[in-house]
Amino acid sequence: MKWIKYILISFVILAAILFVAVRSMILEPPVVENKDVLQSSVIHVNDSLSMCKDNWLKLNDGGISEMYISGSPFEMGVRNGMLTKELASTQEAYFFDFISSLIPSKATLQYLKYFISYFNKDLDEYIPLALRQEIYGISLFASDEYDFVGEKYHRILNYHAAHDIGHTIQNMNLVNCTAFSIQNELTTDSSLIIGRNLDFSAGDDFARHKLVVFCEPDSGYKFAYISWGGMIGVLSGMNEHGLTVTLNSAKSGIPLSAKTPVSLISREVLQHAKTIEEAYNIIQSYDSFVSESFFIGSAIDKKAVIIEKSLDAVAIYDSKEAKLVLTNHFQSDELKDTELNIESIEEGCSMYRMQRTHELIDAYEQLDVQCVVDILRDKRGTDNRSIGIGNEAAVNQLICHHSVVFKPEEKIMWVSKFPYQENGFVAYDLNKIFSKNFDVENHAVSVDSLEVAASDFYLANGVDDVWQYRATLDNIKSYLDSESVPHLSNTAVDAIVEQNKDFYYTWYILGQYFERTGDPDKALAYYEQSLKCKIPRMVDKQQVLNRIEEVKNEYDNK
Repeated sequence: MKWIKYILISFVILAAILFVAVRSMILEPPVVENKDVLQSSVIHVNDSLSMCKDNWLKLNDGGISEMYISGSPFEMGVRNGMLTKELASTQEAYFFDFISSLIPSKATLQYLKYFISYFNKDLDEYIPLALRQEIYGISLFASDEYDFVGEKYHRILNYHAAHDIGHTIQNMNLVNCTAFSIQNELTTDSSLIIGRNLDFSAGDDFARHKLVVFCEPDSGYKFAYISWGGMIGVLSGMNEHGLTVTLNSAKSGIPLSAKTPVSLISREVLQHAKTIEEAYNIIQSYDSFVSESFFIGSAIDKKAVIIEKSLDAVAIYDSKEAKLVLTNHFQSDELKDTELNIESIEEGCSMYRMQRTHELIDAYEQLDVQCVVDILRDKRGTDNRSIGIGNEAAVNQLICHHSVVFKPEEKIMWVSKFPYQENGFVAYDLNKIFSKNFDVENHAVSVDSLEVAASDFYLANGVDDVWQYRATLDNIKSYLDSESVPHLSNTAVDAIVEQNKDFYYTWYILGQYFERTGDPDKALAYYEQSLKCKIPRMVDKQQVLNRIEEVKNEYDNK
């Protein structure tokens, strides 16, 4: 079947990003003429603040790490590496554990070293020298623990394709993002507001340690982006001119060789563009690793557009309305009718989430930042239908790494605290942060008066309930592969259903449990109940149908 082929190919590519080392094919670090910055040292001012000359790393009360770096590319990389050494090491451990959980076979991982080394043997040719120098600076402080995976520079360089690799395996529910903008008559002050969920999931532990980076490079514009330790690519960010960029994946063909990771293209946009036209010119100039939609907002242009980039074409989509919505398919005349895009719409839930986002926007006469956050937190389906907590068809799937809101004309951005988008949103004023008289030691980096409060769902311990539910299902899934399956009483089964009864997956997993314990009647009943729920993708529905057919065949043969 086609979807099995995609899963297998994509599975190999995802795992390969970590296992990159074949000594004979190591990419050489870039040449750096001046390495004086390596003589710098980090001063730990207190438990929450560290400084490297006038650069700093600060942990705020909401658990978000905030960092300011400046200088040449290599200087920024070194200072980044020095300040985030422990944070980056922690993130690499979480990422490595996540990949290892997907592919536990050591033999497979060993084989993939050779595959990815050949695949990415020319990767450095597609990445600008300045970015390679910055990555090299960071890599000098990378953990020794994973040297068996690959040389530090090669390893960190390849991590920057994580977003690209992730969205080639949408069948594993790793990347399905939602973004939108509103302005003019739809906002209370007529200004442009942009909201987005980055539903890139490498596990809750990985998402726990967010890093908001403020950069003042020696060339280009000052900018800020939301990231994690060791990452200089941009998935969501805004620069000093109010130019914003966020990435949303689109269905892509399987890449046959290394190209430029889209997060690094996005980084180039943020550092060197102040208008939509300049952003387009930069995006067009690169060959990308995968297809992508760049959601671009511009204070200068006073609008937002989507720059769609496939492996062989670039197009701009402008709704020419006061609202613009982006999920995970192309909308431009040039790319909307391509075979892959039509296939993505038919097989996935991108169009469904887009329809729900339009519904949510249209429910308001005018919106402000709080309204935008409320939309990003929405967990229901179209027509306000309950589709279960964690459904991929929802705007809020409770998996996102971060959620962010931008007001480009005011240079303010709001970033969600862990977990997901249910906790509060911290506000950052880039005008304040990039001012020369900012005292980081005695003042908060964020603006407390602008913080958006946590949701009622979070305050009522809803997230804890979700974690408990997911842990329960994980335990049941582990039973399915064991020799002996523990007995679940009717009361226990009913309690599991009650935790998330409108989610198709609850019924599907319990159907598997009853199938495994030799109760085909109950298995069929639970599978059929699963079909009555909103199932996000065609492949998910087919899995349920396959189990029904298998159970019926076994039942008929007895």
